[in-house]
Amino acid sequence: MTDVIALRGVTATGYHGVLPQERRDGQQFIVDVALHTDVRAAARTDELSLTVDYATVAAAIVAIIEGEPVDLIETLAERMAAHCLTMPGVDAVEVTVHKPQAPVGVPFGDVSVTVLRGGQR
Repeated sequence: MTDVIALRGVTATGYHGVLPQERRDGQQFIVDVALHTDVRAAARTDELSLTVDYATVAAAIVAIIEGEPVDLIETLAERMAAHCLTMPGVDAVEVTVHKPQAPVGVPFGDVSVTVLRGGQR
């Protein structure tokens, strides 16, 4: 059995992309994270130390968005997932990186990449 702690819409400005203007001007990235964990001990005791602190996760996601630029949002999502899996109690993670201002060249609503890491495969 697994429980899920989800953060939706974590937003920050990053300088990721393959085009020079993306690296120069930056753009907004929006991230959704689902942390697969077991919350029973925390729920029983009402102790934050027995669960995943989602404020810490959110701060780490923002730091990754604002950090070293990469070409692909696939790379960004992978870095976020790898970080989440280092946190105690996280068995698996689903990370979706949205790039709503991507230079696609046609009208669109959103571009996103989702990675699933950890747990049983």
